[in-house]
Amino acid sequence: MLTAPFGATGVSIPLIGQGTWMIEESAAADRAVEALRTGIDLGLTHIDTAEMYGSGRAETLVGRAIAGRRDQVFLVSKVLPSNASYAGTLRACEASLRRLGTDYLDLYLLHWEGRHPIAETMRALEKLAADGRIRHLGVSNFDVPQVREAERALRHYPMAANQVLYHLGDRGIERKLLPYCAGRGIAVVGYSPFGSAGGFPSPRTPGGRVLAAVAERRGLTPRQAVLQFLLRDRNLFVIPKSSHEAHTRENAAALDSPLTAEDIAQIDRAFPAPDHDVPLGII
Repeated sequence: MLTAPFGATGVSIPLIGQGTWMIEESAAADRAVEALRTGIDLGLTHIDTAEMYGSGRAETLVGRAIAGRRDQVFLVSKVLPSNASYAGTLRACEASLRRLGTDYLDLYLLHWEGRHPIAETMRALEKLAADGRIRHLGVSNFDVPQVREAERALRHYPMAANQVLYHLGDRGIERKLLPYCAGRGIAVVGYSPFGSAGGFPSPRTPGGRVLAAVAERRGLTPRQAVLQFLLRDRNLFVIPKSSHEAHTRENAAALDSPLTAEDIAQIDRAFPAPDHDVPLGII
C-alpha cells in the first residue's frame, strides 16, 4: 500500500484508509470486524471512527478489530460539536479511548463546527496532546475561513488535518481548500469517496459509462478508478468504508494499475469540478 507524508506531522500513512461510518448497522458485527482486520493485513492501517457513529458502537467494533495490533494502526476519532466545550472534549476523548481499548489516539478531530467557541475546543485538544492522550489534532467539515479560525486559536500544536466530503460529484474543495491546506502543511482526508448512499455513478449514465470504460481499460473496478482519480493530489487521503472483506480487498488493490494522464483527463471531463466557489459539502 502506497503511503505519503501526512501533512506536516512527520508521519507517513497509507493513501487509502478505512472509514467506519454505519459499520455498526451491519447485521453481522463480526463480519465488519473481520473486514477491518483484513484491511490492516493489507496495509489499510489508517482507521477513522467517531463517537457519533452508532453512539459509540462503531468505536467498540474498531476496538475489537485492533486488539493486539494497536501499534500497527493510525487511529482517528472525532468529538461531537455538542460535546466540544473544554471539559466536554476531555470527557469525550476519554470515553472514546475506553471504547477503543487504547490509551491514545493518533489523531483527534472536532467533527464539525458547533455552538461551543472554537478556541475552547482547540484549547482542549492541545491539553489532550500535552497529556499524551492524542498525538495530533485537527478538524472535520471545515472550509478555509473556519480552518483559519481554528489555526489562530492554537498556541502549542499545529493543525494536522481537515477531514471533508470528497467524491466525483462534490469536487468543490479543489478550488481553494485543497491548495490552502497543502500550503499550510495540513493533510486533507476525503470521506465518502464513493458518494452517499446510492450516489455512485450508474453505468447507464454518460459519466458512469466513461468511468466504466476507463476502469476496464486498466483492469480496475469503477470504484478503484475513482479512488485513483481522487488521490491524484498527494496531500489527500481517502477513507472508504467497508464492512465486507471483498470490498476491503477491492479498496486495497485500487492503486495496483495506475491511471494514465489521459484516463484522468477523461474522468475529469465526465465529472467536472465547479468553475465557481460552492459551499462545502457535508453529509
